[in-house]
Amino acid sequence: MNNAQFAPWEDPAAKPLIEFKGVTKNYGTFTAIDNIDLKIYPREFFALLGPSGCGKTTLMRMLGGFETVTKGSITIDGEDMAGIPPNKRAVNMMFQSYALFPHLSVADNLAFGLKRSDMPKSEIQGRVEEMLRLVKLQKFAGRKPHQLSGGQKQRVALARALAKAPKLLLLDEPLGALDKKLRQETQFELMDIQEKTGTTFVIVTHDQEEAMTVASRIAVMDDGKLVQVDTPDRIYEAPNSVYVADFIGDVNIIEGGVSNVSGEAAELSWSEGKPAIKGVSGERIQKGSSGAFAIRPEKIAISRDKPVDVHNCVQGVVEDIAYLGNMSTYYVRLDNGSLIKAQTANSRRIARRGLTWEDSVWLSWTDTAGIILPT
Repeated sequence: MNNAQFAPWEDPAAKPLIEFKGVTKNYGTFTAIDNIDLKIYPREFFALLGPSGCGKTTLMRMLGGFETVTKGSITIDGEDMAGIPPNKRAVNMMFQSYALFPHLSVADNLAFGLKRSDMPKSEIQGRVEEMLRLVKLQKFAGRKPHQLSGGQKQRVALARALAKAPKLLLLDEPLGALDKKLRQETQFELMDIQEKTGTTFVIVTHDQEEAMTVASRIAVMDDGKLVQVDTPDRIYEAPNSVYVADFIGDVNIIEGGVSNVSGEAAELSWSEGKPAIKGVSGERIQKGSSGAFAIRPEKIAISRDKPVDVHNCVQGVVEDIAYLGNMSTYYVRLDNGSLIKAQTANSRRIARRGLTWEDSVWLSWTDTAGIILPT
């Protein structure tokens, strides 16, 4: 979100557009959604993120009216959705398959739903042109879907879903069919369109990078439950569990015992004869319990010589190097057998970098670079 002030979830007086209260969904004895409470606010770009089978699509389908709630309630703009069919909700859904009519032109695809709505016929042409401008497809109005690229079809489907000005747009893995580069470009287009229209977007994705890029907030799901609901930076920097730390981005996890907790700092004993690791204390962490230290590879410095004045410092051997163009990832095997990943930006030419396979190196990080979480 471009607007740094946009954080209605922090305002107790803000009224949510969507509210899930104690929502459960059972299929026979299987619980797909387990007692979920969640508020989503107007103009949010909200992401439901999790692995296959975690319940994110079921949650979205209940919101759209395609699945019924077993227990609890869903309200949209203060109205209880129980018994209200999909076509009577101020909601539209964009599917992964795009579901365009192959025999109709782009313009006619956009006009199709409007002709069946209560919009005056005289306004339909203007609305179609407005939608074509929004998704930058004015020149393609007369083409049929088979004459379009994957990215263009995706934009037609988006324009069609927004044509009736729904309060809420549901997007089910909308960019899944696009190649990586096009997907990244389209993510920014989606954000731009969402901001221009002011429509609330709820996107289902299993792609962490996509959720981190587009969303104002992310709900990380597992086994039908919400594990953490927060802004992308908080989810990345302050995960509330090992599951979230491990699911979002790249991370090193070192297990051990919590030897000390002091306010926002904690220590983890992890290997006999080695100093305890210092880190930020995570939620629910207690002295004497088992814990795990989570640190991102880019927060770890790698050097030939032992750094001075750094508490968190371990020695190992470079076992592998992944060169990714803009950065290199070093896989370093420690004395106790642990494998740690450290990342460095490739700001210099290859010949001047100097670290290679089998080199003995030191890894170090600051006392606030990683977080100690309960296990």
